[in-house]
This record gives sequence, structure tokens and C-alpha cells, in this order.
Amino acid sequence: MATDWLGSIVSINCGDSLGVYQGRVSAVDQVSQTISLTRPFHNGVKCLVPEVTFRAGDITELKILEIPGPGDNQHFGDVHQTELGPSGVGCQVGISQNGTGKLVKKPAPSSSAPQNIPKRTDVKSQDVAVSPQQQQCSKSYVDRHMESLSQSKSFRRRHNSWSSSSRHPNQATPKKSGLKNGQMKNKDDECFGDDIEEIPDTDFDFEGNLALFDKAAVFEEIDTYERRSGTRSRGIPNERPTRYRHDENILESEPIVYRRITVPHNVSKEFCTDSGLVVPSVSYELHKKLLSVAEKHGLTLERRLEMTGVCASQMALTLLGGPNRLNPKNVHQRPTVALLCGPHVKGAQGISCGRHLANHDVQVILFLPNFVKMLESITNELSLFSKTQGQQVSSLKDLPTSPVDLVINCLDCPENVFLRDQPWYKAAVAWANQNRAPVLSIDPPVHEVEQGIDAKWSLALGLPLPLGEHAGRIYLCDIGIPQQVFQEVGINYHSPFGCKFVIPLHSA
Repeated sequence: MATDWLGSIVSINCGDSLGVYQGRVSAVDQVSQTISLTRPFHNGVKCLVPEVTFRAGDITELKILEIPGPGDNQHFGDVHQTELGPSGVGCQVGISQNGTGKLVKKPAPSSSAPQNIPKRTDVKSQDVAVSPQQQQCSKSYVDRHMESLSQSKSFRRRHNSWSSSSRHPNQATPKKSGLKNGQMKNKDDECFGDDIEEIPDTDFDFEGNLALFDKAAVFEEIDTYERRSGTRSRGIPNERPTRYRHDENILESEPIVYRRITVPHNVSKEFCTDSGLVVPSVSYELHKKLLSVAEKHGLTLERRLEMTGVCASQMALTLLGGPNRLNPKNVHQRPTVALLCGPHVKGAQGISCGRHLANHDVQVILFLPNFVKMLESITNELSLFSKTQGQQVSSLKDLPTSPVDLVINCLDCPENVFLRDQPWYKAAVAWANQNRAPVLSIDPPVHEVEQGIDAKWSLALGLPLPLGEHAGRIYLCDIGIPQQVFQEVGINYHSPFGCKFVIPLHSA
């Protein structure tokens, strides 16, 4: 009868789509041809539902893993997890059309013949009568776990040896319990059958066992082995080699000399670059002599004006926002620059800077007062500036009333101090202070009195002058003076610019 198999542990293979289920048989309905499992496992994982039901059409293969005794039908134990494969030997039960199960012995992959399921016999309270078919099922289950059990046996041997060594000499070794529930229980008892009483009550003496370790003898043995094998003679280093970062030089070099520029007179103020190189300041007389000697050797005023205009415009473009501000997508946000120039060489430097800014789509407004006679350098620069889209004004009323993006100051010149008393100069200073725009001064002079326009940045040429706090943050540009020109005026010079033409200076 189908009810005789209630409580049996079975494995149901439902194909690749549904997978394999294991559990105890809780109900078999011959009318609807269904079988129910309680505490089911799906592909080795415990299901969340307490019971699942299968139809005969969904079952591909059914294996009986354990047949319970007469007293096991009333309460179900834990389900054994097993991994069933096509090559294992097991008991297969086919579901017929009338819902009755048939036991099939499957010794080989060939076709199996159906056999009748033997009836259960009476058992004693401890022993179970096992039929030949059940022995085949148990053999299939046990053979699949022999590999894991063998590993556990080795652990058990080590545990027993430790327990026997830790046990008192007069203490008797407890006997193993007898066989329980057939051959499978015998295998489990053989592997995990030690009673809990075998665990020693006393703690392990770590300090005592550590005292048995002779450290000196072990190290002496290691040294002897190394001397005999020649490990030390082959030059294996005892210390770890030095590791370098990606930005460190692995080649040995000379110590870095940070003071590479020396001047022939006492230095009133010193600066340093981002790399730590010391840049001393020079007096106005020495700076003027340096430019005159460079002009004598071929660095003419026109070349110097062009180089100064390029460096100053490059710095101004960076202050205006660089590529974030000056790109084709920001045509509607063209920056505006106001140039305040005087009728001298420093004013010509500002006009050259304005021409380069106008060539880079910057809206330039050049202020230059009208004079009857202009310097030739200013005339040439104005002629080139007129070919750009820049705007030239001679009256302060034509300057914008709204704030501009940048003001470039080129009004002051140490050789024309009387210009500071002119009305147009005072009006230009007042306009720059009211505009509230940041100010960039190109080659500012050193004044003993306070300047009218406080700059945020100042750009020095070649070597800096001892500028004060009103000059703001000082930058230095390379205008192309050769090294031998510095040596001719008594300056021991080594370029601090590196890969740039404009570098920032910091107070040392």
C-alpha cells in the first residue's frame, strides 16, 4: 500500500526546470496521483515552505534514501542532504498511471526491470531488519559520503590522540556505543561516535608547552643549514630592497642646490619658486643695465616688447578663466579687459599685450592719452593694435561704467614720475578704484610712496624688483635674456623657469 511508505526519506528529480527535492513523505494520493514531502530541500537548500506536493507527470526519477521503522511514522526527523547524480547506484521508483509506486533496482545504465517492493517486517526496539533493496539504497547514500567521512576520520584520530595524551593515566577510556539504526549509524558512530565525556576538563597549558620549545637550538639548526647549503654565501640580502615611487629618480644624483642665482650687490629681498629655488631681487639700476646690455647683444626693444606682450597676455588669459571661459560654446560671454597705458615704454608693453588679447577674442578697451609727440615704439604698437577688433580711447568718459573682467595697469614709469601729477593720471586711478575689477600690473616700478592703484598680481621681467605688498602676488616671466648677458653684468644666473615662461614667486 502507498501508506506504508509514509515517513520515508526520498529524493525526487523533476528535471532541469524544477530541480531535485529531498524530504519525508507526508502524503500519497492515488486518486490525484500526487505525493507530498514535508521539510523539503530544493537542490540542497532548505525550502521556506513546510510542505510541497508533486504530480506524477512532473516526476522524472524518484529514489528512496531511508525507510523508517514502525515507530518513525508518527514523527519526522531531520532530512538528510545528499547530492544525487546519474552515475550513483540507488533505488528508483517509477510512478505508474494508477498512482502506485514500483521499486526498480538500477545497478547499471541499462534498462532496469521492475520488482515488487518487499513488505516490512517487525523490528526490535533498537535494530531494524534491512531488505536487500534497502541495502542498495543505503549503499548508494553511504558511498557518496565516504570521501567526506574519510577526511573527518583523520581529524578524529588527531582528536583522540590529543584526548588520550591529556587524560589522566588512571582514567579509563570509555567504550563506544553500540550499533544504532543499521549500517549508516555504524559509519556515523565510527566517525563521530566519541562521547562528550572524552573532552578533558582541564585547560590546555600553553605556557608549559611553550617552555618546551628551545628557541636557541632551532635558530642554531637554521644557521647550520644555511652555512652548509651556501645560502648566505650566495649573497641573499637580509634587508628588503628600497622601493621607489613612480615620481622618484632611481639614479643617484648630486645634492640639489637651491641658490643658483647670485647678484653682485646686497639683496634687499628674496623670493622662491614652487620648486624651492631662491630668486633674489635686483635694484632698478642693475635691471636697467641688464636690459641695455641685452639690447646691445641683439635683444632689441621690439623683441622685448613682443616677448613681454606674449607672456603678459598668456597670464591674463589664465586669469580670465582659460579654456573654461574662452571656448566656442561661450561666445556670448566674451571677457572685457581695460588697458591703462602711459606714453612710455611700459605703456608700449601694455599695448602689445592688448593686441595679443584681442587676437584671442577678448574685448579690449585701450586707454592712452593724446600727446603731440609719441615714442616710436608706441607708434608701432598702436599701428598693429589698430588692425585688431580692439577699441582705443583717449578720454576716461569712453571707458565702461560697468565693472570689467580685468584691468591691466601700465601707467607708472620710474623715469616719468611727473606724470603722476597729471589730471588724466589721477582720473584713471580714480576710475580703476571705482570699477572694482582685479588689477594686473606689468613691470611695475618700486615707489617709496604708496601707489594709486593696488594690484592683485604683478608681472616682473627677467629678475624681480624688491616690490612691496601693494604689488600683490608677484609673477616672473622669461623675456629671452641669454645667460652670458647675466654674467656680463655680474649675475651668476641659472634659469628657474623649467618648462614654463611665467612662474609664481613667493616671499622667502
